[in-house]
Amino acid sequence: MIWFDLVTPKSVLFFIPIIKHIEKRGRKTLITAREGQGYSEVVELLKLHNIAFTNRGEFGGACLKDKLHASIERQKALMEFVSIYNINRLVSLCSVDANRVAFGLGIPVINFYDIPLSDHKENFKKALPQARLTLPLSNRVIKPFVVPDDIFRRFSLDDEQIFSYQFIDPFIWLKDFKPSMKSVEAILHPYKLDLKKPLIVIREEEYKASYVDKQYPILYDAMHTIAEQTGANIVIIPRYESRYLKEQFPFVTVLEEKVEIQHLLAYADLFIGGGGTLNTEACYFGTPTISTRSFVSHYDKYQIDQGLMEWVNTKEELLETVGRMLGQRYDERAQSVFGAMSLNIDGIVDAILV
Repeated sequence: MIWFDLVTPKSVLFFIPIIKHIEKRGRKTLITAREGQGYSEVVELLKLHNIAFTNRGEFGGACLKDKLHASIERQKALMEFVSIYNINRLVSLCSVDANRVAFGLGIPVINFYDIPLSDHKENFKKALPQARLTLPLSNRVIKPFVVPDDIFRRFSLDDEQIFSYQFIDPFIWLKDFKPSMKSVEAILHPYKLDLKKPLIVIREEEYKASYVDKQYPILYDAMHTIAEQTGANIVIIPRYESRYLKEQFPFVTVLEEKVEIQHLLAYADLFIGGGGTLNTEACYFGTPTISTRSFVSHYDKYQIDQGLMEWVNTKEELLETVGRMLGQRYDERAQSVFGAMSLNIDGIVDAILV
């Protein structure tokens, strides 16, 4: 049995096609997840895609002590749960809790990872906490071509343990996705927006993650001015709680339910994102994309270099870039960049099962 621990929305989307291919080969899978107060996106996404899973443990929030306590408790819960199954390997996007449990129980660990550093070079001082706690425990690491092998060697991995694929992660679930304007209208219908106005979609940074120092104010400070200058419909996809967004920005629309937001990203006139996954999704569709992330990762840098995304780190830069990029399209450029990528799921499954 192959154990998948899915602890982020991205891990759900990334592993769905891989899990299906593994099951087609007659192998059984076990899927675990987590949630917590203000953090239900993972389980909502699993339910949206009708994926059977078992919930074990909680998300620890922003406080380091709370994170540690939640992690310890989750490891205990996972250990007791997976011990009753015949698990022959763990597959994860560097889930710290699952890695620690699998390593302790002698279960081989296979980690996928596209962001070992909060840096687009090879500054090992910026290694993410998740990377430090998981990659050295890996029997094999599977990663996108944009991340240099040397970084993983620094985590004590040998060349034969490093497997690369020729795409950026969201490509695996977007390749066959067909965006629909009717879906956009259905998503926005409850909010009674004037769809003749430009549409700006916004995603916060994952400020409660251990690899983010603090909640950066750039986007929040600029929100009123963006609304005044553009006259656009502003739709925020909340990462955690939504109440404070509604209270602080009553003039924006905060999505309440879990929907296929890829439709919105494809038809938006501008996307502003503080993370990585949705930024790449917007780039894939040729939508003008501004990154307000507090750092630039390897795949961020790749998309910036390809002219699909711009990165800003001040309020003034953000406002100038919004005015310049709103309504632009990069469809041909996106088709050229992502069209050169290749998806070999069978090869990835082979790397998991070998």
